[in-house]
Amino acid sequence: MTASNVSSAGPSVPSSSATGPNTKPMALGEIPLPAPVWSRLTRRLFGHRGLTIGLCLVALAVLIAIFAPLLAPHDPYFQDIANRMVPPIWHDKGTWEHVLGTDKLGRDYLSRLLYGTRISLTIGLIAALISGVIGTTLGVLAGYFGGRVDAVISYVITTRLAMPVVLVALALASLTGGSLVTVIVLLGLLLWDRFAVVSRSVTQQLRDAEYIYAARTLGCSRAYILVREILPNITGALIVVITLEMAHAILLEATLSFLGMGVQPPLPSWGLMVAEGKAYMFFQPWVIVIPGVALFLLVLAINLLGDGLRDLNAPGGRN
Repeated sequence: MTASNVSSAGPSVPSSSATGPNTKPMALGEIPLPAPVWSRLTRRLFGHRGLTIGLCLVALAVLIAIFAPLLAPHDPYFQDIANRMVPPIWHDKGTWEHVLGTDKLGRDYLSRLLYGTRISLTIGLIAALISGVIGTTLGVLAGYFGGRVDAVISYVITTRLAMPVVLVALALASLTGGSLVTVIVLLGLLLWDRFAVVSRSVTQQLRDAEYIYAARTLGCSRAYILVREILPNITGALIVVITLEMAHAILLEATLSFLGMGVQPPLPSWGLMVAEGKAYMFFQPWVIVIPGVALFLLVLAINLLGDGLRDLNAPGGRN
């Protein structure tokens, strides 16, 4: 029998050299197992560059806020008039005792900057949670019940959208007096409109779903359906809104503090630090550049985190 007859006698069998000594041939019809859940989740999270950068910066800001008493080299409230307006270390007259210099009252700028991270994150998170509870409640009720309930709540949402947030916050803060608690409550009561719009739209899409009809058929109450069936399915969209409203609240707090209607001295708010240094901006520009850059990086990080979560939750998002 010739070589041509051998090759035509039947299907060829792969040799061990082709598959490798340690390679196990896959059986006919065998399906490869999918990757573990944690592996796919990690690949999706760190495969998005903006989300990775935002997540790392936000995590760094949270760690700074938590460990600010340990990281701060000085008491942020201690005043030393003899060392007022000391420049940062990169200036010729800078010293390592005050790495980022001191303000007009001789307070260490690095310490106040670290404690300011705690204030900004606290205001942003609590204000977003308050507004989230208000807006989500109104949006879910409007989207599920429809009819007159939807008409009344939609009118309230439209009225809120017609109100300029900064002007209303300034007016209310001037009447009640600026403080940390006042700023948190005001922002929480003024930033709920986006939560209401998003939750209303998503609830309208879910109320006719098959599992909602199944819950009604089984005799589940409306409260059970709203809390146990609809609310968990709109959480993904609400998480994105929370990140965006956190950044919005932090910027509004800095604006109110800069105008003297927000956080009051001696609390180390970044907006207040910019306001206290505006008289020296042409001679010692670092007094407003340092807190301004910190505010920019924090807001940018939260926005990158929100945009990345939105891309992952969108249909056809990255796998």
